[in-house]
Amino acid sequence: MKSLDQFMNKMMASARLVQNKDVASATATIQQALAQAGLMPGQGQGAAPASKDATAFVDINPAPDWQAQLRKGQAAMRAAGVGVGIGVPQNDDVAVMDDVAGGTFTAGVFSNAAGRRRYKLYIPSQPATAPRPLIVMLHGCTQNPDDFALGTGMNRLAEEANCLVLYPEQDSASNRTQCWNWFESGHQARDAGEPGIIAGLTRQIVKEHGADPAQVFVAGMSAGGAMAAVLGAEYPDLFAAVGVHSGLPAGSGRDMITGLQAMKKPAKGRALREAVPVIVFHGSTDHVVAPANGDAVLQQYVGAHAGLHAAPLSVRHDDAAHGGRRCRRSVWRDDAGRAMAEQWVVQGAGHAWAGGNAAGSHTDAAGPSASKEMLRFFLKECR
Repeated sequence: MKSLDQFMNKMMASARLVQNKDVASATATIQQALAQAGLMPGQGQGAAPASKDATAFVDINPAPDWQAQLRKGQAAMRAAGVGVGIGVPQNDDVAVMDDVAGGTFTAGVFSNAAGRRRYKLYIPSQPATAPRPLIVMLHGCTQNPDDFALGTGMNRLAEEANCLVLYPEQDSASNRTQCWNWFESGHQARDAGEPGIIAGLTRQIVKEHGADPAQVFVAGMSAGGAMAAVLGAEYPDLFAAVGVHSGLPAGSGRDMITGLQAMKKPAKGRALREAVPVIVFHGSTDHVVAPANGDAVLQQYVGAHAGLHAAPLSVRHDDAAHGGRRCRRSVWRDDAGRAMAEQWVVQGAGHAWAGGNAAGSHTDAAGPSASKEMLRFFLKECR
Protein backbone atom coordinates (compact mmCIF):
# COMPACT_ATOMS: atom_id res chain seq x y z
CA MET A 1 0.00 0.00 0.00
CA LYS A 2 1.96 2.97 -1.36
CA SER A 3 0.23 5.70 0.68
CA LEU A 4 0.89 3.81 3.91
CA ASP A 5 4.56 3.33 2.97
CA GLN A 6 4.88 7.07 2.34
CA PHE A 7 3.22 7.84 5.67
CA MET A 8 5.44 5.45 7.60
CA ASN A 9 8.59 6.73 5.87
CA LYS A 10 7.74 10.29 6.89
CA MET A 11 7.06 9.18 10.46
CA MET A 12 10.44 7.44 10.65
CA ALA A 13 12.07 10.57 9.22
CA SER A 14 10.40 12.62 11.96
CA ALA A 15 11.74 10.19 14.56
CA ARG A 16 15.29 10.75 13.33
CA LEU A 17 14.76 14.51 13.57
CA VAL A 18 13.56 14.11 17.16
CA GLN A 19 16.67 12.10 17.98
CA ASN A 20 18.74 14.95 16.49
CA LYS A 21 16.83 17.40 18.70
CA ASP A 22 15.27 19.18 15.71
CA VAL A 23 11.76 19.31 17.18
CA ALA A 24 10.47 21.99 14.83
CA SER A 25 11.39 20.02 11.69
CA ALA A 26 10.03 16.81 13.22
CA THR A 27 6.70 18.50 13.93
CA ALA A 28 6.53 19.90 10.39
CA THR A 29 7.24 16.43 8.95
CA ILE A 30 4.51 14.85 11.07
CA GLN A 31 2.02 17.52 10.03
CA GLN A 32 2.93 16.97 6.38
CA ALA A 33 2.43 13.21 6.73
CA LEU A 34 -0.95 13.70 8.37
CA ALA A 35 -2.03 16.23 5.76
CA GLN A 36 -1.08 13.93 2.88
CA ALA A 37 -3.00 11.09 4.54
CA GLY A 38 -6.04 13.35 4.90
CA LEU A 39 -5.84 13.23 8.69
CA MET A 40 -4.68 16.73 9.54
CA PRO A 41 -7.41 18.41 11.64
CA GLY A 42 -8.83 21.58 10.16
CA GLN A 43 -8.85 24.98 11.76
CA GLY A 44 -11.01 25.35 14.83
CA GLN A 45 -10.99 21.65 15.79
CA GLY A 46 -9.02 22.29 18.93
CA ALA A 47 -5.90 20.27 18.21
CA ALA A 48 -3.66 20.41 21.23
CA PRO A 49 -0.14 21.76 20.77
CA ALA A 50 2.57 19.13 20.96
CA SER A 51 4.63 18.98 24.11
CA LYS A 52 8.39 19.29 23.59
CA ASP A 53 8.82 16.25 25.79
CA ALA A 54 6.10 14.18 24.13
CA THR A 55 6.96 11.24 21.93
CA ALA A 56 5.51 11.48 18.45
CA PHE A 57 3.90 8.17 17.57
CA VAL A 58 0.85 8.43 15.39
CA ASP A 59 -1.93 5.94 14.71
CA ILE A 60 -3.42 6.88 11.34
CA ASN A 61 -7.01 6.18 12.42
CA PRO A 62 -8.85 9.36 13.54
CA ALA A 63 -10.85 9.66 16.74
CA PRO A 64 -14.67 9.53 16.36
CA ASP A 65 -16.75 12.67 15.90
CA TRP A 66 -18.82 11.85 18.97
CA GLN A 67 -15.91 12.68 21.28
CA ALA A 68 -15.68 16.28 20.13
CA GLN A 69 -19.44 16.65 20.19
CA LEU A 70 -19.62 15.18 23.69
CA ARG A 71 -16.97 17.55 25.00
CA LYS A 72 -18.76 20.56 23.48
CA GLY A 73 -22.05 19.42 25.00
CA GLN A 74 -20.47 18.97 28.41
CA ALA A 75 -18.91 22.43 28.27
CA ALA A 76 -22.31 23.94 27.45
CA MET A 77 -23.94 22.00 30.29
CA ARG A 78 -21.31 23.14 32.78
CA ALA A 79 -21.73 26.74 31.61
CA ALA A 80 -25.46 26.41 32.24
CA GLY A 81 -24.88 24.91 35.68
CA VAL A 82 -26.16 21.47 34.69
CA GLY A 83 -24.45 18.33 36.05
CA VAL A 84 -22.41 16.24 33.62
CA GLY A 85 -22.66 12.45 33.37
CA ILE A 86 -20.41 10.22 31.28
CA GLY A 87 -17.36 11.83 29.72
CA VAL A 88 -14.32 13.75 30.81
CA PRO A 89 -14.12 13.61 34.63
CA GLN A 90 -14.26 16.98 36.37
CA ASN A 91 -12.24 15.87 39.41
CA ASP A 92 -10.23 12.90 40.55
CA ASP A 93 -12.95 11.20 42.59
CA VAL A 94 -16.16 11.67 40.63
CA ALA A 95 -18.44 8.65 40.20
CA VAL A 96 -20.88 8.75 37.29
CA MET A 97 -23.49 6.42 35.89
CA ASP A 98 -22.93 4.45 32.70
CA ASP A 99 -26.41 4.52 31.17
CA VAL A 100 -25.60 1.70 28.75
CA ALA A 101 -24.39 -0.89 31.22
CA GLY A 102 -26.17 0.14 34.42
CA GLY A 103 -23.26 0.20 36.85
CA THR A 104 -20.97 3.05 37.86
CA PHE A 105 -18.00 4.41 35.93
CA THR A 106 -15.68 5.91 38.54
CA ALA A 107 -12.76 8.18 37.62
CA GLY A 108 -9.56 8.57 39.61
CA VAL A 109 -5.82 9.16 39.55
CA PHE A 110 -3.07 6.75 40.57
CA SER A 111 0.55 7.59 41.40
CA ASN A 112 3.58 5.54 42.38
CA ALA A 113 7.34 5.74 41.94
CA ALA A 114 7.01 4.90 38.24
CA GLY A 115 4.62 7.75 37.45
CA ARG A 116 1.05 9.01 37.47
CA ARG A 117 -1.98 8.21 35.31
CA ARG A 118 -5.71 8.82 35.33
CA TYR A 119 -8.08 5.87 35.08
CA LYS A 120 -11.73 4.87 35.03
CA LEU A 121 -13.22 1.84 36.75
CA TYR A 122 -16.48 0.11 35.88
CA ILE A 123 -18.29 -1.36 38.90
CA PRO A 124 -21.32 -3.58 38.13
CA SER A 125 -24.67 -2.68 39.64
CA GLN A 126 -25.22 -6.13 41.11
CA PRO A 127 -23.62 -6.78 44.51
CA ALA A 128 -20.53 -8.95 44.78
CA THR A 129 -21.29 -12.36 46.28
CA ALA A 130 -17.62 -13.35 45.98
CA PRO A 131 -14.39 -11.64 44.91
CA ARG A 132 -14.94 -10.37 41.38
CA PRO A 133 -12.68 -10.92 38.37
CA LEU A 134 -10.87 -7.79 37.16
CA ILE A 135 -10.30 -7.00 33.47
CA VAL A 136 -7.70 -4.32 32.68
CA MET A 137 -8.40 -2.69 29.30
CA LEU A 138 -5.68 -0.68 27.53
CA HIS A 139 -6.89 1.68 24.82
CA GLY A 140 -5.15 2.35 21.52
CA CYS A 141 -3.71 5.57 20.07
CA THR A 142 -6.03 8.62 20.02
CA GLN A 143 -8.43 6.81 22.35
CA ASN A 144 -9.39 7.29 25.99
CA PRO A 145 -11.29 5.15 28.53
CA ASP A 146 -14.73 6.46 27.55
CA ASP A 147 -14.15 5.86 23.85
CA PHE A 148 -12.62 2.43 24.44
CA ALA A 149 -15.40 1.34 26.78
CA LEU A 150 -18.03 2.44 24.26
CA GLY A 151 -16.30 0.83 21.29
CA THR A 152 -15.58 -2.52 22.93
CA GLY A 153 -18.83 -2.82 24.87
CA MET A 154 -16.87 -4.43 27.68
CA ASN A 155 -18.84 -2.69 30.45
CA ARG A 156 -22.10 -4.25 29.29
CA LEU A 157 -20.50 -7.71 29.29
CA ALA A 158 -18.91 -7.05 32.67
CA GLU A 159 -22.32 -6.15 34.06
CA GLU A 160 -23.62 -9.55 32.97
CA ALA A 161 -20.58 -11.44 34.28
CA ASN A 162 -20.23 -9.30 37.44
CA CYS A 163 -16.65 -8.25 36.64
CA LEU A 164 -14.74 -5.09 37.42
CA VAL A 165 -13.21 -3.35 34.40
CA LEU A 166 -10.24 -0.99 34.78
CA TYR A 167 -9.28 1.47 32.03
CA PRO A 168 -5.90 3.16 32.62
CA GLU A 169 -5.52 6.33 30.54
CA GLN A 170 -2.37 7.35 28.72
CA ASP A 171 -1.34 10.95 29.32
CA SER A 172 -0.88 13.22 26.30
CA ALA A 173 2.20 14.68 27.99
CA SER A 174 3.80 11.24 27.76
CA ASN A 175 2.64 10.60 24.21
CA ARG A 176 0.84 13.34 22.28
CA THR A 177 -1.40 10.84 20.46
CA GLN A 178 -2.06 8.93 23.70
CA CYS A 179 -0.29 5.76 22.55
CA TRP A 180 1.18 3.58 25.25
CA ASN A 181 4.94 3.69 24.72
CA TRP A 182 5.38 -0.05 24.12
CA PHE A 183 8.18 0.64 21.62
CA GLU A 184 10.51 2.33 24.15
CA SER A 185 12.94 0.13 26.09
CA GLY A 186 12.23 2.20 29.21
CA HIS A 187 8.61 0.99 29.12
CA GLN A 188 9.24 -2.71 28.64
CA ALA A 189 10.59 -3.80 32.03
CA ARG A 190 9.02 -4.83 35.31
CA ASP A 191 8.42 -2.12 37.92
CA ALA A 192 9.53 0.67 35.58
CA GLY A 193 7.80 3.15 33.29
CA GLU A 194 4.27 2.48 32.12
CA PRO A 195 4.24 -1.25 32.99
CA GLY A 196 5.12 -0.28 36.56
CA ILE A 197 2.31 2.29 36.68
CA ILE A 198 -0.32 -0.06 35.25
CA ALA A 199 0.73 -2.95 37.50
CA GLY A 200 0.70 -0.71 40.56
CA LEU A 201 -2.75 0.63 39.68
CA THR A 202 -4.03 -2.90 39.10
CA ARG A 203 -2.80 -4.03 42.51
CA GLN A 204 -4.46 -1.03 44.15
CA ILE A 205 -7.83 -1.79 42.53
CA VAL A 206 -7.59 -5.45 43.56
CA LYS A 207 -6.98 -4.39 47.15
CA GLU A 208 -9.50 -1.54 47.37
CA HIS A 209 -12.35 -3.37 45.62
CA GLY A 210 -11.76 -6.91 46.83
CA ALA A 211 -11.12 -8.35 43.37
CA ASP A 212 -10.07 -11.96 42.99
CA PRO A 213 -6.24 -11.89 42.66
CA ALA A 214 -6.39 -15.20 40.77
CA GLN A 215 -8.67 -13.69 38.12
CA VAL A 216 -6.90 -10.54 36.99
CA PHE A 217 -6.60 -10.20 33.21
CA VAL A 218 -5.26 -7.58 30.80
CA ALA A 219 -6.30 -6.86 27.21
CA GLY A 220 -5.60 -4.08 24.75
CA MET A 221 -5.97 -2.73 21.25
CA SER A 222 -3.06 -1.71 18.98
CA ALA A 223 -0.57 0.15 21.20
CA GLY A 224 -2.64 -1.08 24.14
CA GLY A 225 -2.37 -4.64 22.83
CA ALA A 226 1.39 -4.31 22.56
CA MET A 227 1.54 -3.01 26.14
CA ALA A 228 -0.71 -5.89 27.27
CA ALA A 229 1.84 -8.30 25.76
CA VAL A 230 4.57 -6.54 27.76
CA LEU A 231 2.55 -6.81 30.98
CA GLY A 232 1.87 -10.50 30.45
CA ALA A 233 5.57 -11.09 29.89
CA GLU A 234 6.71 -9.06 32.90
CA TYR A 235 3.94 -9.84 35.40
CA PRO A 236 2.87 -13.50 35.10
CA ASP A 237 2.34 -13.37 38.88
CA LEU A 238 -0.24 -10.60 38.54
CA PHE A 239 -2.10 -11.28 35.29
CA ALA A 240 -3.70 -14.68 34.78
CA ALA A 241 -4.11 -14.25 31.00
CA VAL A 242 -3.61 -11.68 28.25
CA GLY A 243 -5.67 -10.47 25.28
CA VAL A 244 -3.82 -8.83 22.38
CA HIS A 245 -5.93 -7.25 19.63
CA SER A 246 -4.05 -5.84 16.61
CA GLY A 247 -0.89 -5.57 18.70
CA LEU A 248 2.74 -6.62 18.69
CA PRO A 249 4.90 -9.01 20.73
CA ALA A 250 6.73 -7.83 23.84
CA GLY A 251 10.13 -6.35 23.07
CA SER A 252 9.54 -5.90 19.34
CA GLY A 253 10.84 -2.32 19.40
CA ARG A 254 13.64 -0.44 21.16
CA ASP A 255 12.63 3.08 20.12
CA MET A 256 10.19 4.84 17.82
CA ILE A 257 12.05 3.96 14.62
CA THR A 258 12.27 0.24 15.36
CA GLY A 259 8.70 0.32 16.63
CA LEU A 260 7.43 1.76 13.35
CA GLN A 261 9.48 -0.79 11.44
CA ALA A 262 8.00 -3.63 13.52
CA MET A 263 4.50 -2.43 12.75
CA LYS A 264 5.20 -2.97 9.03
CA LYS A 265 7.53 -5.95 9.30
CA PRO A 266 7.24 -7.88 12.57
CA ALA A 267 10.35 -8.26 14.63
CA LYS A 268 10.86 -11.41 16.67
CA GLY A 269 9.81 -10.75 20.24
CA ARG A 270 12.14 -11.65 23.06
CA ALA A 271 12.04 -15.18 24.45
CA LEU A 272 9.87 -15.54 27.56
CA ARG A 273 10.93 -17.72 30.45
CA GLU A 274 7.36 -17.85 31.71
CA ALA A 275 4.10 -16.85 30.06
CA VAL A 276 0.43 -16.78 30.90
CA PRO A 277 -2.32 -17.93 28.51
CA VAL A 278 -2.96 -15.55 25.61
CA ILE A 279 -5.80 -14.83 23.18
CA VAL A 280 -4.87 -12.97 19.99
CA PHE A 281 -7.17 -11.14 17.54
CA HIS A 282 -5.98 -9.59 14.27
CA GLY A 283 -7.60 -8.51 11.00
CA SER A 284 -6.20 -10.16 7.88
CA THR A 285 -6.09 -6.81 6.04
CA ASP A 286 -4.68 -4.63 8.83
CA HIS A 287 -2.52 -2.00 7.08
CA VAL A 288 -1.46 -0.24 10.30
CA VAL A 289 -0.04 -3.18 12.27
CA ALA A 290 0.85 -6.02 9.92
CA PRO A 291 -1.19 -9.21 10.56
CA ALA A 292 2.03 -11.19 10.95
CA ASN A 293 2.43 -9.42 14.29
CA GLY A 294 -0.49 -11.47 15.61
CA ASP A 295 1.40 -14.62 14.63
CA ALA A 296 4.50 -13.24 16.35
CA VAL A 297 2.60 -12.64 19.61
CA LEU A 298 1.23 -16.17 19.45
CA GLN A 299 4.67 -17.68 18.79
CA GLN A 300 6.20 -15.71 21.65
CA TYR A 301 3.69 -17.00 24.19
CA VAL A 302 3.25 -20.52 22.82
CA GLY A 303 7.02 -20.86 22.73
CA ALA A 304 7.20 -20.24 26.45
CA HIS A 305 4.43 -22.73 27.17
CA ALA A 306 5.96 -25.38 24.93
CA GLY A 307 9.11 -25.24 27.00
CA LEU A 308 7.11 -25.98 30.13
CA HIS A 309 5.22 -29.04 28.90
CA ALA A 310 6.64 -32.39 27.90
CA ALA A 311 3.79 -33.15 25.52
CA PRO A 312 3.24 -30.94 22.45
CA LEU A 313 0.28 -28.62 22.57
CA SER A 314 -2.69 -29.74 20.51
CA VAL A 315 -4.11 -27.38 17.89
CA ARG A 316 -7.66 -27.08 16.59
CA HIS A 317 -8.61 -24.95 13.59
CA ASP A 318 -12.21 -23.80 13.18
CA ASP A 319 -13.30 -21.93 10.06
CA ALA A 320 -16.71 -20.37 10.54
CA ALA A 321 -18.70 -17.28 9.70
CA HIS A 322 -19.05 -14.73 12.50
CA GLY A 323 -21.18 -11.63 12.06
CA GLY A 324 -20.57 -11.34 8.33
CA ARG A 325 -16.84 -12.15 8.38
CA ARG A 326 -15.13 -15.49 8.13
CA CYS A 327 -12.56 -16.27 10.77
CA ARG A 328 -9.88 -18.80 11.47
CA ARG A 329 -9.85 -19.77 15.12
CA SER A 330 -6.99 -21.85 16.47
CA VAL A 331 -6.65 -23.19 20.00
CA TRP A 332 -3.51 -24.54 21.68
CA ARG A 333 -4.16 -26.82 24.66
CA ASP A 334 -1.85 -28.58 27.05
CA ASP A 335 -2.09 -32.29 27.78
CA ALA A 336 -4.56 -31.56 30.59
CA GLY A 337 -6.92 -29.88 28.15
CA ARG A 338 -6.34 -26.34 29.42
CA ALA A 339 -6.33 -23.67 26.73
CA MET A 340 -2.92 -21.99 26.69
CA ALA A 341 -3.37 -19.90 23.57
CA GLU A 342 -6.12 -18.96 21.14
CA GLN A 343 -5.87 -17.05 17.88
CA TRP A 344 -8.58 -15.40 15.80
CA VAL A 345 -7.72 -14.18 12.29
CA VAL A 346 -10.66 -12.09 11.06
CA GLN A 347 -10.83 -12.22 7.28
CA GLY A 348 -11.11 -8.85 5.52
CA ALA A 349 -10.88 -6.85 8.75
CA GLY A 350 -8.54 -3.91 9.16
CA HIS A 351 -7.09 -2.18 12.21
CA ALA A 352 -10.22 -2.31 14.34
CA TRP A 353 -11.73 -4.01 17.40
CA ALA A 354 -13.75 -6.97 16.08
CA GLY A 355 -17.47 -6.92 16.81
CA GLY A 356 -17.23 -3.45 18.31
CA ASN A 357 -19.71 -0.58 18.54
CA ALA A 358 -19.37 1.76 15.57
CA ALA A 359 -19.92 4.73 17.90
CA GLY A 360 -16.40 4.18 19.22
CA SER A 361 -13.17 4.60 17.27
CA HIS A 362 -11.14 1.76 15.74
CA THR A 363 -14.08 -0.68 15.67
CA ASP A 364 -15.51 -3.15 13.16
CA ALA A 365 -19.09 -4.24 13.85
CA ALA A 366 -19.01 -6.88 11.10
CA GLY A 367 -17.08 -9.57 12.89
CA PRO A 368 -16.94 -11.82 15.94
CA SER A 369 -17.14 -10.01 19.27
CA ALA A 370 -13.57 -9.86 20.49
CA SER A 371 -14.87 -8.67 23.86
CA LYS A 372 -17.14 -11.70 24.30
CA GLU A 373 -14.48 -14.15 23.15
CA MET A 374 -11.80 -12.64 25.37
CA LEU A 375 -14.08 -12.69 28.38
CA ARG A 376 -14.99 -16.32 27.65
CA PHE A 377 -11.32 -17.22 27.32
CA PHE A 378 -10.40 -15.44 30.54
CA LEU A 379 -13.23 -16.75 32.73
CA LYS A 380 -13.73 -20.25 31.35
CA GLU A 381 -11.15 -21.58 28.89
CA CYS A 382 -7.79 -20.91 30.49
CA ARG A 383 -8.71 -21.73 34.10
